[in-house]
Amino acid sequence: MSAVREDDTPSVATLRPMREGDLDAVVAIETRAYPFPWTRGIFRDCLHAGHAMWVLESNGAPVGYGVLNIAAGEAHVLNLCIAPEAEGRGHGRHLLRALLRVARGGGAMRVFLEVRPSNPRAMALYHDEGFNEIGRRPRYYPAPNHGREDAIVMALELLDE
Repeated sequence: MSAVREDDTPSVATLRPMREGDLDAVVAIETRAYPFPWTRGIFRDCLHAGHAMWVLESNGAPVGYGVLNIAAGEAHVLNLCIAPEAEGRGHGRHLLRALLRVARGGGAMRVFLEVRPSNPRAMALYHDEGFNEIGRRPRYYPAPNHGREDAIVMALELLDE
C-alpha cells in the first residue's frame, strides 16, 4: 500500500509503511505514551517477521504507528499508538480504520485486540468503531508497583464492503 492522504483527519496526515529508519522515532513515541513501552528490539522483530507496520505522519513528523499481524483469516492489532501531544485530533481513529483496511486486504475476516481497562479513551474508540468485548486475559499487562492489569479482549467481524 502506498502513502495515503488522510482526508478525514482534521490535520494533514499521511500513512506509510514503517521502515527500520523509523524505529528511533517510534520508540520515542512509545516511551512517551506508555509506562511499560515496547523495546526497539520488539519493533525490529515485528518488522523482520513481516507484520504490517504503518507510520502516521503529520507535517512530515511521525505522530503515531500501528502494528498488525494477519494470518489464517484473522488479524490482531498488536500495537496502535498516537503520540500524547497529538491525541484528540482524530489520528487514532484514522490509523485504526487504515489498519482495518489493511486487514481486509490481507484476507482477514475478523480483527482482535487487547486493551487495558485503565485506558477508557481507547476502549471508547474501539467500541465506536464496532469492536465488542469477547473476554479478558487476567494479569496480562504489567502495572505500577510490580502489579498486573487484566486485558480486555475485543473483536470486530469484518463485513464485505
